[in-house]
Amino acid sequence: MFDPEKKQMLVNRLKSIEGHVRGIERMVEEDAYCMDILKQVKAVQQALERVSALTLENHLNTCVTTAIRSDDEAEKTRVVAEIMDIFKATGKL
Repeated sequence: MFDPEKKQMLVNRLKSIEGHVRGIERMVEEDAYCMDILKQVKAVQQALERVSALTLENHLNTCVTTAIRSDDEAEKTRVVAEIMDIFKATGKL
């Protein structure tokens, strides 16, 4: 769960990314130079990576911290497995 300030920051970032993607769509429709399109795509990818990192940080500081501090061993195992699954799915492990 996000605190209201972090949540708004992420929503704003995502709206910015959405606008950026629309700009790339226009570039494609207007036959913009391929390298210019690729630069914009890379910028969007980096922006999404930042959203991902901020979301992971929030998750670690809230949900995971709560689970690790609990006495519920199954919950501890579940949150660790959940994080490992994300890293495996993204090829980061």
